[in-house]
Amino acid sequence: MNKKLCGLIAAICIACGFSASTLALPRSELVPGGVAVLPLHVPKDAPAPAVYFEKHRVMVLKNAGRWYAIAGIPLSAKPGRQHLIVQRGKAREKLPFAIRPKKYSTQRLEVPENMVQPSPEELARIGQEKPLIDAAFAQWTEQEEVITNFFAPTEGTMSSSFGLRRVFNGEPRNPHSGMDIAAPQGTNVASPAPGKVIETGDYFFNGNTVFVDHGQGLVSMFCHLNDITVQKGQTLDAGEILGHVGKTGRATGPHLHWSLSLNNARINPRLFVKIAPKLSQK
Repeated sequence: MNKKLCGLIAAICIACGFSASTLALPRSELVPGGVAVLPLHVPKDAPAPAVYFEKHRVMVLKNAGRWYAIAGIPLSAKPGRQHLIVQRGKAREKLPFAIRPKKYSTQRLEVPENMVQPSPEELARIGQEKPLIDAAFAQWTEQEEVITNFFAPTEGTMSSSFGLRRVFNGEPRNPHSGMDIAAPQGTNVASPAPGKVIETGDYFFNGNTVFVDHGQGLVSMFCHLNDITVQKGQTLDAGEILGHVGKTGRATGPHLHWSLSLNNARINPRLFVKIAPKLSQK
């Protein structure tokens, strides 16, 4: 994504106002790795209730005068009946919904052996990095309005989609919890919506990584960057460059891995993407 395009996207964001009261909510998809967008039975002039799913706080936004709960559904969720807890003062009620089954495809990749069977020293490093990553994904920032119209953070080809069952060197591993966009090394990576940099680092599997907090439990993670051009604590506008595409960490070639987390559940980023400049599918 070049600077001209980033500027154009930023201008679109400003022109549209990017108000949570006027913009469309993310697409609801009631499957593991999806998003539940559920209307709340709350008077429109009442304050937002507190909503929880599996003990995690859930995003609540007002759209067209009505409150909605927007809950991320973990990839590990079992199909069937589930519910949110809606709390207004001392009153608590259950808001039921049903998760549908979804079968994700399998992807087989060959990577360096230590990326599948790390050495004791590398395992120690991974253990030290995990609490930092977990804390970033668990971030909750109280914020009345949250932008839910995202654009793709870089130009390129979607080389690996969300939810794929991953097999590295013949060994099954965790499902793919993000979207991979293949692009030439050095391609700009921009924040897909306003947010704040809450963590950066060079991690064993993820390589150079930036975490951006968009508010109310919505967190982006950008991995395998060639370099990082922002600092922890920095506030970003939509379209502001945060690094460049690389192949650091566990990567078979230059690409951006973008994970989107909502109430600490990794979800399909495409459910939030409304503006996708030159993002094609392989």
